[in-house]
Amino acid sequence: MPDTMPRPLRVLPLLAAITTFALPASAAEAAARIEPGDVAWMLLCTALVMLMTIPGLALFYAGMVRKKNVLATMMQSFSLCAVGTVLWMVAGYSLAFGTGDAWIGDTSRLMLHGIAETWDKPFTLGAGTEYAVPTTIPESVFLLFQMAFAIITPAVVTGAFADRMKFSAMLVFLSLWSLLVYAPLAHWVWAPNGWLAVMGVADFAGGTVVEVNAGVTGLVCALVMGRRLGYRQENMAPWNLALAVVGASLLWVGWFGFNAGGALAAGGRAAMAVLATQLAAAGATLSWSFAEWLLRGKPSVLGAISGAVAGLVAVTPAAGFVLPGPALGLGLVAGAVCFWAATELKQRLGYDDSLDVFGVHGVAGIIGMLATGWFACGALTATAEHPEGLYVGGVSLLGVQALAVGVTILFSGAASWLLLVVTERLVGLRVTREEEREGLDLTLHGEQVF
Repeated sequence: MPDTMPRPLRVLPLLAAITTFALPASAAEAAARIEPGDVAWMLLCTALVMLMTIPGLALFYAGMVRKKNVLATMMQSFSLCAVGTVLWMVAGYSLAFGTGDAWIGDTSRLMLHGIAETWDKPFTLGAGTEYAVPTTIPESVFLLFQMAFAIITPAVVTGAFADRMKFSAMLVFLSLWSLLVYAPLAHWVWAPNGWLAVMGVADFAGGTVVEVNAGVTGLVCALVMGRRLGYRQENMAPWNLALAVVGASLLWVGWFGFNAGGALAAGGRAAMAVLATQLAAAGATLSWSFAEWLLRGKPSVLGAISGAVAGLVAVTPAAGFVLPGPALGLGLVAGAVCFWAATELKQRLGYDDSLDVFGVHGVAGIIGMLATGWFACGALTATAEHPEGLYVGGVSLLGVQALAVGVTILFSGAASWLLLVVTERLVGLRVTREEEREGLDLTLHGEQVF
């Protein structure tokens, strides 16, 4: 077989890309057909990821705020589902996955232009470039799956500024952020010709694009907006942990689609991703709970569900690249470290990240990215031309992972700060002190939970 692998080694973001990466012409032609089983699997994964935002994240966040802000918190997730859908159709998808160049997509798919000609044909990621990768699903399925990611990522950010941002400011800021921060970063990492993808970053389902990105943005929001009124002085205990548990449970199950859908096909790698996801979530639940039990005397329900999310976040970049042992170990480490970050670190630094977006998503995302660099198992990504694997853990891959994390932190942090400044000048960021005291349910939406 001819060796058509570009140099330097270019690591694609999705496992389906790995299965067809650098195929000779005859094999590529054989792969260029729609497989109904893969389509069905990816539609199921898309539905599971959508379920993570509404109702999963909406319930998870709503259960952890005070009663006077429950509806406003749920409204943020619900409205972002609608806003994110429209933005993805109008421009987000084209900016993220248009061929473009190494830095950004193009305008070829604005308003999903051209979908009428491709709706019943197998989709080729990066078509027209030297990095083109055929898949066995139509473009409509691929863009729907990616749309679900573009929806949940800004929704995760809302937990950092819970209880104090204007609804109008939230819409302006996160709409701009979706197009100017999320879409370029998705292109860098997941488009075949994105500069981080060409460099060889291993990010199976969003360690940088989703988790570190959302975590850093949440931290910047918390720092720029300042603390909630009464922070560390008033009781800000969760209103209804039962809702939060239901939400966390939906997130746990939905995450199977979030991670395993990265395979873009129903096969062995998707199954390994589900297994890794389950193990990491379980390990983090236990390590957070036991750390809290040891240091605080009791394992809390809030701690258990927070630990589960930390494990799910940490395994997100690693799910398709690591074996069961490292996946469990990753969860155990992430649960304990995120417990420290969400309690001790936040207290020491004094920032008010309302629902620990940075302490869970940001910190666990960083852990997961770096762990992937060391524990990636070559056998899971082996090809005929490269039997050692496209992703092989070690110093080289760890360096690429660290670079990707650093770039994400700098880009996301600086761009988010700038967009917050713009939003402040356009509509103002924060509700008034009186509105915050009364609660956002009544002051912003004229409704309340009795």
